[in-house]
Amino acid sequence: MYPHHSFESSASRHPTLRYWVAPRHLAGDDGLLADEVSTALTGLGWTNLTIVRGRRDPDQTEEDRQVLRSTVLHLSPSALAWAQWMLADEPLHIGELPVAWQVSARTHTTSALAEWNAYFTTGVPHEVLADFLLALDARPDPAVGFDGPGSVLDALAGQGWLRDIDHPETAVTDAGFVSGFTWCQLPPLIQDADPRPDTVGWQAWAEPTFGAPYLWCATFSASAPHDLVAAFASSLASPTPVLRRVLPETSVGRLTLSPAT
Repeated sequence: MYPHHSFESSASRHPTLRYWVAPRHLAGDDGLLADEVSTALTGLGWTNLTIVRGRRDPDQTEEDRQVLRSTVLHLSPSALAWAQWMLADEPLHIGELPVAWQVSARTHTTSALAEWNAYFTTGVPHEVLADFLLALDARPDPAVGFDGPGSVLDALAGQGWLRDIDHPETAVTDAGFVSGFTWCQLPPLIQDADPRPDTVGWQAWAEPTFGAPYLWCATFSASAPHDLVAAFASSLASPTPVLRRVLPETSVGRLTLSPAT
């Protein structure tokens, strides 16, 4: 275990110094959530679309232009799934954190309505989101699911997470009781093709320090296929360390670090 100040001082002296970090659900996104996920999607052959709207006075340089809105959209080869970088677009908030990525899927290319949506705030480990998108890309039909919610709970329990004593069929937590997954009623503004107001879906979060802000949150709308949520959950709970240069302050006391050579 390395104390927080030692990591910070080493990182400032050696900007390229990195560490293997575990557990990954408390490792944060290393400030690379946009770049790493975009790189993963490009590697899968997804098309990147960027729209930038701004305002510039006639005598202003390009560098001084005021950017009002920027959208980065990644479209799958089948055009049935897409991922949007949301931070530049005044995103909605989950757990008081801004949604960074929204992932969606539809049944037909002629449909403008997504069957389901998944929302990931800042702080989500980029490796976990990349694994979720890899599972999505591998699906011939990204909008229709067949597994039940038990597949998500089994994926987590198989990695050592604990079923909730009072709600073993709907909730699970890590062994440190700081991260959780629950099958529950969702907050407002979560969009899904099922219009009923009382639908339930998956929510996940990390709260490394009790009472402090969440490190990250993720929400999957009611129609999100459970096997895809299970892919996210399995990657999240994986014991395999991840490389990090910057650590979230609230997690440091709970992390095991090894210098990467």
